Formats: sequence, C-alpha cells, structure tokens
Amino acid sequence: MRPSRIVLWDIDHTLIDTRGVGRELCAMAFERVTGRPMERQAAIDGITEAVIFRETAKLHGLRTDRRDFERFAHALAEAHVQRVAELRKRGHALPGAAAALDAVASLPGTEQTVVSGNVRAVAEVKLRTFGLDRHIRWECGGYGEDADERPALVRLALERSGVTAADAVLLDDTPAGVRAGVANGVRVIAVATGRSDEAALRDAGAGAVLPDLVDTDLLLKHLADVKG
Repeated sequence: MRPSRIVLWDIDHTLIDTRGVGRELCAMAFERVTGRPMERQAAIDGITEAVIFRETAKLHGLRTDRRDFERFAHALAEAHVQRVAELRKRGHALPGAAAALDAVASLPGTEQTVVSGNVRAVAEVKLRTFGLDRHIRWECGGYGEDADERPALVRLALERSGVTAADAVLLDDTPAGVRAGVANGVRVIAVATGRSDEAALRDAGAGAVLPDLVDTDLLLKHLADVKG
C-alpha cells in the first residue's frame, strides 16, 4: 500500500555511530578486493560507497571498474556480518534514535525508509545490530550501489515509495545529504550529530536543524510541517 508520507533516514551519524568500526571493515574489504592495505581513505561524509571505493583506490594508484566495486560491496557486507559482535560492542545507536523511529511509526499514513551511501546489505546489518530496523521499508530506499550521486538516491526513494517530494522529509547530518534532498524538492530536517555544525547544515538548505534526536516532540513538530 502506498504511504501518504515518507520519512527518509540517513544512517551514519544520524541514527548510529560505529566508533571507527566502519572504517576498519572498509579497510578489510578494500584489501580483500585489491590486494593492497588501505593506507588512506577518500572523503566519506555524504558520499556513496561506490564513489568512496573508487576515489580511495585512486589514492593508492589503482583504477577500478563496476565489477571491482561489486566485489568490494560483497566483501564489505561479509565483513560486517563477521564482525557484528564488535560493531555492537564498540558502536551505538545515537541518543533518541530508537524513540524517534517509534514516534514516526505512530504517525498515520507515514512510512520510513533509508537514503544512505551505504550499500543496502551493510545498511541492514547496521540498523539491525542496534535494533533500529523494525520500522524500515527497505524496498523503498536508496543505497550506495544504486547511484554515484546522492541526489539520485533521494529520487530513487521517492520513485520506489510512490510518494511525491511534497510528501517526503529527509533527515541527515551532512551538507551533502541536505543538498541531495533540496535538489529534489524534499524538505530536510538536519541533525547536527555528525561532523557538521548547525550553521553549515542551514547554509546547505536545511529547513530545520536539530541538535540531536532526543526531543521527540520537537521532531514530530517539524514533521507536522510536511503535508502528508
């Protein structure tokens, strides 16, 4: 059944923090696929996994193609499954994340999905590990294997959910994520729980900026501004 409103969630630094485990697993997958230790990593904030892999490979003097990325994505998902206990031990759900997802789920006609630079298999492991997956309609999301550029992921999520931009809201912690929503006419509620401060998120075009997800009533108030 088509929802009347969709809430699009980013994952890393919006709902969870892996506390460095994510980078270590990326390094494991990178070495498994390329045969080279990952000495440096390209910029990651708001960037899709396909681009991160390609640009990281370039930093190591390597040229890669789509097949290489697909192998990397598979290895990355396997690494998350293998190290899920460590992810659970060292990482954590951000304060208020679980309550926010529950509160949004209680809104009539509202569904939730993910727009993330993570590949879908990794996104599923991350949210399941911290008990944040129960309200997510995975088939409606946009993921790191779907497109290189983040605006395309938002567009795909709208198409897959059958909801117009006017009936969608995106929550993200990066200027790149904010701009991806704005580019598609989607209202953005930014969450300043990542590396970007409130000013940078507003400058990127966020309609509202929250310091975190702790104040569920405030989040619902901002969501009420979306037509639905």
